[in-house]
Amino acid sequence: MNNQKQSEILLESGINELEIMEFTIGDQLFGINVAKVREIMMIEPVTPMQKSNQFVEGIFKPRDKVLTVIDLGAYLDLGKSEKPERDIFIITGFNNSEYAFHVHTVVGIDRIHGTQLKKPDPVIFGGREGVATGIVEFDNKLITILDFEAIIAEISPESSIQYGDIGNLGDKARNSTHILIAEDSTLLSKMIIDALHRSGYVNTVKFGNGQEAWDYLCEIRDGGDNIDDFVNCIITDIEMPEMDGHRLTKLVKTDPTLKHIPLVIFSSLISAEMRIKGKGLGADEQITKPEIGKLVSVIDDLTKK
Repeated sequence: MNNQKQSEILLESGINELEIMEFTIGDQLFGINVAKVREIMMIEPVTPMQKSNQFVEGIFKPRDKVLTVIDLGAYLDLGKSEKPERDIFIITGFNNSEYAFHVHTVVGIDRIHGTQLKKPDPVIFGGREGVATGIVEFDNKLITILDFEAIIAEISPESSIQYGDIGNLGDKARNSTHILIAEDSTLLSKMIIDALHRSGYVNTVKFGNGQEAWDYLCEIRDGGDNIDDFVNCIITDIEMPEMDGHRLTKLVKTDPTLKHIPLVIFSSLISAEMRIKGKGLGADEQITKPEIGKLVSVIDDLTKK
């Protein structure tokens, strides 16, 4: 990648903006971060799989890769399309995996500021906890941003955080390290905290977005307390409502009082381009979900006394 391209990427970093692709299921409008979208294509025939999850339609091979197709309408209990022959597959890439999500239509792409992305009600769509990570009001429309990582974790638990990875690290003694976690997914934040506690990191504080985490850090900093008595390491997702992880990283790493705190970006969106962004903003490490064992090892190294 040439220097001009790298500069363009860095200029777009830490400004708390994202692009979302709007799509519909029935008469409801949803969104997905464009960074997760690999391709959009018209629906194709799929091959059913025996004993698969009820929301998995089957598999298909668009070119050189076999992809699992997930019926979002069925998952959200919103029914079938009125014109199924015109339905769409959204091919996604996150957590080092690719999936095809069956939706009804694709509306377009909008660029929004993080402050437009608000926290949703805790339980929506059939009682599933945390199925949405945010609600956007844009051009007189309400767009629900779905938690695709949580959907995959429910349908295919083996593809999400595995506690066995912690056991492979050997016996871990309890320690007094204070860890701040910024993660909007209800399911994944619980899994991350549980994994850290199993690893001996029992002093954790969790916030649902970068803004809440930043407010907490500023309250300690401005209150005159020693920040090291409260926070010894920060773990942040990238995609979050109100303030994203890149903006949080930039604020922390440009603050004279806070910049020494080790900060790890733990996200499903880590790619070559994202690594350039994170490094340019000062992140100490960047790890792709769901590599929880690697996350613990990195925290061990970064917080050594």
